[in-house]
Amino acid sequence: MAAAKLMDFDKALELFEPVLGFEVHVELNTTTKMFSDAPNPANELYHAAEPNTLIAPVDLGLPGSLPVVNETAIRSSISLGLALGCSIAESSRFARKNYFYPDLGKNYQISQYDEPIAFEGSVEVELEDGTIIQVPIERAHMEEDAGKLTHMGGATGRIQGAEYSLVDYNRAGVPLVEIVTKTIFGTEHRAPEVAKAYVAAIRDIVRGLGISEARLERGNLRCDANVSLRPRGVEKLGTRTETKNVNSMRSVERAVRYEIQRQAQILADGGTITQETRHWHEDTGTTSPGRPKSDADDYRYFPEPDLLPVEPAAELIEELRAALPEQPVARRRRLMAEWGFTDLEFQDVRNGGLVEVVEATVAAGATPATARKWWTGEITRLANAQEKDATELVSPENVAALQKLVDAGTLTDKLARQVLEGVIAGEGAPQQVVDARGLAVVSDDGALIAAIDEALAAQPDILAKIKDGKVQAAGAVIGAVMKAMKGQADAARVRELVLERAAQ
Repeated sequence: MAAAKLMDFDKALELFEPVLGFEVHVELNTTTKMFSDAPNPANELYHAAEPNTLIAPVDLGLPGSLPVVNETAIRSSISLGLALGCSIAESSRFARKNYFYPDLGKNYQISQYDEPIAFEGSVEVELEDGTIIQVPIERAHMEEDAGKLTHMGGATGRIQGAEYSLVDYNRAGVPLVEIVTKTIFGTEHRAPEVAKAYVAAIRDIVRGLGISEARLERGNLRCDANVSLRPRGVEKLGTRTETKNVNSMRSVERAVRYEIQRQAQILADGGTITQETRHWHEDTGTTSPGRPKSDADDYRYFPEPDLLPVEPAAELIEELRAALPEQPVARRRRLMAEWGFTDLEFQDVRNGGLVEVVEATVAAGATPATARKWWTGEITRLANAQEKDATELVSPENVAALQKLVDAGTLTDKLARQVLEGVIAGEGAPQQVVDARGLAVVSDDGALIAAIDEALAAQPDILAKIKDGKVQAAGAVIGAVMKAMKGQADAARVRELVLERAAQ
């Protein structure tokens, strides 16, 4: 397939106004599925499970099986709706959304249509420079997830070019909340950045509530990005496309930017935009056509006859409202002030989604500065190398314990990085790795003096320079001693001893 022609981004914004909308799906971390008692385990256990083992008759749509609503999923959905600033419906109803897809065993999805659990809200979204924008929320509704297709025999793992596909129903029936924005105007050249920041805001809200692991790379959080363009000065909205299931915030940003450039070129050339879903390709940074986008009436929604309406008591709603955590934007601003960070220092914590783990590390005994240093530095570097989330690698408690060893003089920064690698490799807590690997700083002056005397004897010309007052020459001796001690010496202490021995 030939590459699409793209208009320069700035030129596209001169000619057209971008109009956005987002549908974000949040997998809830209930212990069982939305309408069955099949297990819904945490990420690691879920991905380790054999295909088609986390299932029940309801998830497969077997004849005679009946759905039963998961109460915890209802509570989590209400909490999320409240955190989004939504009103909670006195009565909401499930509906059948009818469409055929191989991983949808019933040939319909139990969802909500005209009677969602939450509606009419707004989310504060903070951009990188601290600008706050309000994203209007139309609704948040409950539904079940579909299963998963694995395409076999092709070069890319996608349906294009595959010889056949396998169906895994483990994910079928996992509880979802779909958050749908209203049409978003006025983002202009910051449209891609707004897309990224909005998904980050939803992730932070969900994690703060504790209702989902909210990891895009694992599919706990999935974003469908709607983009349309309209010529400057025109009221009528353009035709939108929906880029499906983008699995990182950076990719959401790139996908929106790409669609703006692609659509602008088509419109400038006199073409028309097809209303369709599109697939995002991470490797090429492009989108490709999926299927024509269906409107609501194409799904033939009708009320789910096997489920009663959801009618939460006012007392329950107020109980959940009282339990809401601090909003992410307000929390970040409070922490930045408490920690004494500048906007620039806090930016890498905020944009990396590390606010919670840095806060937990500080609570475990580290200073804000050292917690930030570890999480945005070495841990993030190792996580990127392993293509993992930084929070997967090590706990805040272990990071704080590692820093305590540095503060106590037991480890240098260099040795601490080796210990961190051991902790990540599963060798135990920091002190256990230090003991097992013998990585503690040598604090015995006798051992250091022996190494220093040997280095001075081997470099008499350096010794002469030091005696003549050229103390910078001591660097060569210090380097030799550090090498002899395998890095397990305090360089500052070695320098002191080198100057002392040379003066004798």
